Amino acid sequence: MTDLVIRPLTAGEEALFDSLPHTTLVGRAAFGENYTDMAADGQYRPEWSWVALRDGAVVARAAWWGGPDDESPLALDWFDFTDRAAAVELLRTAPLRAEYSLSLPPGWRDDPAVRAQAQARLDAAVAAGMSPLVERYRYRWTPECGLPARPGRLEFRPEPDDDVILDVLRRVGEGSLDAHTRHTTAEQGPDAAAREELDLLRWLPSPRDWWRLAWTPEGELVGITVPARNHSDPIVGFVGVLPAQRGQGYAYDLLVETTHLLVGTGADRIVAGTDQTNHPMAAAFARAGYPIERERIDLV
Repeated sequence: MTDLVIRPLTAGEEALFDSLPHTTLVGRAAFGENYTDMAADGQYRPEWSWVALRDGAVVARAAWWGGPDDESPLALDWFDFTDRAAAVELLRTAPLRAEYSLSLPPGWRDDPAVRAQAQARLDAAVAAGMSPLVERYRYRWTPECGLPARPGRLEFRPEPDDDVILDVLRRVGEGSLDAHTRHTTAEQGPDAAAREELDLLRWLPSPRDWWRLAWTPEGELVGITVPARNHSDPIVGFVGVLPAQRGQGYAYDLLVETTHLLVGTGADRIVAGTDQTNHPMAAAFARAGYPIERERIDLV
């Protein structure tokens, strides 16, 4: 067998990366996204885009995604191959470490062809040393979904002090159903998990003064909600309820407030996500009229 060549792209080699036929069943291409366009936008870089070649032909490829100012990528989210062994070796060889996020259509397990494509990628990632962490829903709200009415139970105020926000995030993390929070807490402790969340929220290219703490009329703190933008869409950046306030449906109030705040800035779409196992948050999205756009599996 011809020796395998594994290397990053050099500038101008986007066509080489695209030379492996795209599937329309799973991954970002299944949702009409285009590697070359995203690379031109700075979301993929040559040094973060790797290929495995035999006789000059691409048999496996992987691209790690990041923001335009990031020093290292945040996620592996483009991973395709016609040679499984080459794909595994590519992931082992590339000196990049980030979660693998595989985008999938809703109900993907019901379609044998989609399920087979997904399983092949998951199996290759696991063979390269990764482990499944969580399955998630991704939502996309548009005005056609209807703007839910504010329940009016809470008062929302901006909080400019990051130390206050960090303390709220730490408290919200207690007993959290979010797999990423639980994972970081188990490995590094609750302070690290809260700091990680704050750093991610600060990374988002949207105004800091959009963030809101929620209070009852009696002055009890309920939680935090963060309307935001990433590099392509308005998003629900964070919704969190304090442990003592859980069980009263407040996640819905926080989500609705963020929806109204984003619409007030001119948003004509809002992207959001939650773990499939976070049933209270998933129920809040359903009640607020957020349809599931896609599913996602994260591996670490």
